[in-house]
Amino acid sequence: MQLDLLFRGPEPEPEQEKENSAAAPLPDPSDPAPIVVTAPEPRVFTISELNRAVRDVLEGTLGEVWVRGEISNHRCQSSGHHYFSLKDATSQISCVLFAGTARRMRQLKLEDGREVQAFGRLSVYEARGQYQLVIEQVQEAGIGALQAKFEALKARLAAEGLFDASRKMPMPKFPRTIGVVTSPTGAAIRDFLHVLHRRMPGIRVIIAPVRVQGLGAAAEIADAVRMFQPGHSSRIPGVDAIVVTRGGGSVEDLWEFNEEVVARAIAASEIPVVSAVGHEIDFTIADFVADFRAPTPSAAAEILAADGLEMVRAVALQSRRLTQTVASQMKILRTTLTAIERGGWMRDPARRIEQFALRLDDSSNKLQFVTRSRLQQCAQSLVHAARVLKIHRPDAAIARTRERLARWDGIFAAAAKHEHHATRQRIERAADMLVALSPVATLSRGYTITTDAAGNILRSSENLRSGMPIRTKFTDGEVSSSVRGVTRQ
Repeated sequence: MQLDLLFRGPEPEPEQEKENSAAAPLPDPSDPAPIVVTAPEPRVFTISELNRAVRDVLEGTLGEVWVRGEISNHRCQSSGHHYFSLKDATSQISCVLFAGTARRMRQLKLEDGREVQAFGRLSVYEARGQYQLVIEQVQEAGIGALQAKFEALKARLAAEGLFDASRKMPMPKFPRTIGVVTSPTGAAIRDFLHVLHRRMPGIRVIIAPVRVQGLGAAAEIADAVRMFQPGHSSRIPGVDAIVVTRGGGSVEDLWEFNEEVVARAIAASEIPVVSAVGHEIDFTIADFVADFRAPTPSAAAEILAADGLEMVRAVALQSRRLTQTVASQMKILRTTLTAIERGGWMRDPARRIEQFALRLDDSSNKLQFVTRSRLQQCAQSLVHAARVLKIHRPDAAIARTRERLARWDGIFAAAAKHEHHATRQRIERAADMLVALSPVATLSRGYTITTDAAGNILRSSENLRSGMPIRTKFTDGEVSSSVRGVTRQ
């Protein structure tokens, strides 16, 4: 396996050690009789005693508290105990949730990125001198800031179509050169190369070493993906596939692979990209936008490198099958050739040709006889059909039918005209009745219609009272007035 290293990252700077010293005060030489005071012997704690004392102080001072934070670095032991950290923007605290307490809270799923409210007692783990919160109760407090950011970016990129299966490229079956974007010192590259070398030693690997966590790592990852693209100024040899990978870790450790700049670089790649970030349970934005997601770095190597031994076995199997098929076909051809040699064709071919010529003449005579018989039958059928037509005379029947149609046409036209005339007369009589009964006609004969202010018709003087406004309608207008007095008959 050929291995190429493109560039080397910055070396970490060694930490500077600081030394503090304190000078003890000297006695005054002018003092003729210095007084010697014997100080009491200081108490020397053992480590266990000191940690136990700190625990007593913490438990006795703060006791049980409620805290709110985001779960990070969560892990569940085989014993059922849960260990994780609760953090906010600037600080974090170690927490432990024992199995007995966890069984009472099965409805709450503990996972990295989830923001919770926890109730517990502050204590000290004496074996490591580490203070921690022993959780007694946990309740949901919403999705953590990182998880919310993850979901928001995931929804936005999905809406743009960056996760669509239609835009993803297929993986090459037999890649000759693979570009790997990862940390050159991490376990991920070792696992990847080990599996790749075992399955297919001849594949060339070009490593683009980058930081895989920390500030600025996302930009390095994106630049490395772009460096492998055709036509890039880096002049890197062409690769058949790109692997973006790193080992497992917490949500914070993997966060650089959730940055938009990495997703955009992978989506714009003209070369198929495999995302192999973290473990099988870890999912990042890079996994969704990549052309293929591998659950682990080793799985990515298995996907890209066909098993050399399996290929050799497969080729050998196909070779045996091909040999057997060719041998079988040759045997069939030999048998056929032997049968032909022993047949009559090879002994006396001229005689066989004469026999076929006789059969051809006989078939020709039979065809001519059948054709003449068929033509005679058709001629007789035509003569019979002509006689039948002459007897039944269809032209006369057609003429009689046309006369009946004409007669019925006249009858229908007359009936329709009569019905139209009768309908018109009924409509005219109804119109005259409507005109006669119309209020307008009544007004035109000199009558009026009187209504109150609401438009109700006044039919009796009983509904009138002095000062009541009324309207009187004539045929050519209306008059508004008020009642001065009412005289009833």
